[in-house]
Amino acid sequence: MTIRLPGADGRLRVYEPRREPLAVSTGVPFTSRTVFAAAHVVADPYADVSPDSPAAVDWDATLAFRRHLWSHGLGVAEAMDTAQRGMGLDWAGAAELIRRSCAEARSAGGRIACGVGTDQLAAGSLEEIRTAYEEQLAVVEEAGAQAIVMASRALAATAKAPEDYLETYGRLLRQTADPVILHWLGSMFDPALEGYWGSGDLDAATAVFLEVVAAHPDKVDGVKISLLDAQREIDLRRRLPPGVRCYTGDDFHYPELIAGDERGFSDALLGVFDPLAPPAAEAVRVLDTGDVQGFRELLDPTVELSRHLFQAPTRFYKTGVVFLAWLGGHQKHFTMVGGLQSARSLPHLAKAYELADGLGLFPDPERAETRMRTLLSLYGADR
Repeated sequence: MTIRLPGADGRLRVYEPRREPLAVSTGVPFTSRTVFAAAHVVADPYADVSPDSPAAVDWDATLAFRRHLWSHGLGVAEAMDTAQRGMGLDWAGAAELIRRSCAEARSAGGRIACGVGTDQLAAGSLEEIRTAYEEQLAVVEEAGAQAIVMASRALAATAKAPEDYLETYGRLLRQTADPVILHWLGSMFDPALEGYWGSGDLDAATAVFLEVVAAHPDKVDGVKISLLDAQREIDLRRRLPPGVRCYTGDDFHYPELIAGDERGFSDALLGVFDPLAPPAAEAVRVLDTGDVQGFRELLDPTVELSRHLFQAPTRFYKTGVVFLAWLGGHQKHFTMVGGLQSARSLPHLAKAYELADGLGLFPDPERAETRMRTLLSLYGADR
């Protein structure tokens, strides 16, 4: 049976869905790379809320998805931008998410790291920003998770010079209990972060970022780079102090960056590993055996889907991530906190379905097809 999908030109095209899911297995944690999937949250579809209301989260479904990620050997990067921090999920909701997910991680024996930011504030002085970071750090450490220090919209708006970043991050790092991951999120993911580290020039910004790391190498487990620039990431990771990891956040070039070269490799902390968890985990297990070619053969075909999900405006990639979770049976609905299910067009979602189905991502292809047909009917595209 075929299905008619709308294209970018507005015309319907015939697609024949795949009938067999990709064969993958769950497994133990990896040995050659440290890999986190930044996980999405599942909204409560029955909550009577508006897009600007505090997020109503379906906690059972949200935690069940984290167990799915852990079952494949992936770590969970919690309360990151994939979880709609600043795009539907406020700090109060993020703090509750952190506490619940950390308790679930202890129960499941899963690895977890959690985002630390300043989203209690829309704006503020440098002192207020430092206090906001400290408050969130305390919540994450109390919950027993590794901290991921995220870029701050408030700091980007307030800082006048690179020294403001050096002082803010230096003060925070001096008081962390354990080594953290520093996250540099590019402006393509969040326009409010333009000019982060005190300069719109990426070479100058990189120098400041590396200065923060070099001043506190014992407090930095690694850095997460989300600039969608493979060569810049490679250049930066070669300049890191010994023992400091580079976690790729590049959803366009992750296979080559994780595979690495004779001078090193990137570990991974990726939003796209939320929908790609099974094949990504399978690929890393192959890499654990030293089979780089086999790793690339498994992971390279996923890049087309990832590039589609993360196409501009990149910050709306979360819509595609949640859409695929619905089609894959990980949640019962396609509703998002903040109403973000409306952020991508029907042709975009149809292409995401086609690419994911072609990869065999759906455990039950017939259910995915039925749900795709349901969405098409809601748009009047089943004529």
